[in-house]
Amino acid sequence: MGVDILFNWDHFYPLFGSPEGKHFECWTMLGAWAEATERVEIGALVTCDSYRNPELLADMARTVDHISGGRLILGIGSGIAERDYVGYGYEFGTATDRLDNLARDLPRIETRLAALNPAPTRKIPVLIGGGGERKTLRLVALHADIWHGFGDPATIGHKVSVLERHCADLGRDPAEIVRAAALHGDPDEIGPQLLAHDVTLFTVHVSGPDYDLGQLRKCIAWRDRQNANSD
Repeated sequence: MGVDILFNWDHFYPLFGSPEGKHFECWTMLGAWAEATERVEIGALVTCDSYRNPELLADMARTVDHISGGRLILGIGSGIAERDYVGYGYEFGTATDRLDNLARDLPRIETRLAALNPAPTRKIPVLIGGGGERKTLRLVALHADIWHGFGDPATIGHKVSVLERHCADLGRDPAEIVRAAALHGDPDEIGPQLLAHDVTLFTVHVSGPDYDLGQLRKCIAWRDRQNANSD
């Protein structure tokens, strides 16, 4: 269909539909996608930092990067789904605990990626998801190549302004960070509003097992018109 990136998610149970519906593990699936695809980038939207030792996660990312020929995006976040934690024996703790752990683990991931032999095929892009204004967006400014947010265009615009303030405080050029957001509704209406906030990566959620790709087709057609008009 012409999509640029395929994302799965890092949950152990469905978030929608039947709570006991069919479901597979995130990173094993990404390894299979790396082998089965040739062009698209792949990644998790997003990996839960709590589920894997950060050094191991870096090694997993490096391995999938090589299998895919340099197409992995390392999406990561602090974790939100309590049922996942309880069902698989992880300590859920508080949102503050999980964000503090993410802040601790991101430098460890970066250090391990730099030490691995063979090295990754490229500087693996790091995507951080979430809109927490005090901690999450500061972590984006410190570590991320891509930020992904959710919400209407006004919400995204506000979060972008907060991110830009963190970048200013840390001395980072905010233009270095790709802005991504979920595109809900009519892309001809919502798309330009997101573009106004320099969002250039758009995601469309599709749930199985009966995949309705109608919204995705509309968004791809809108993207192609935008690209044609900019040539």
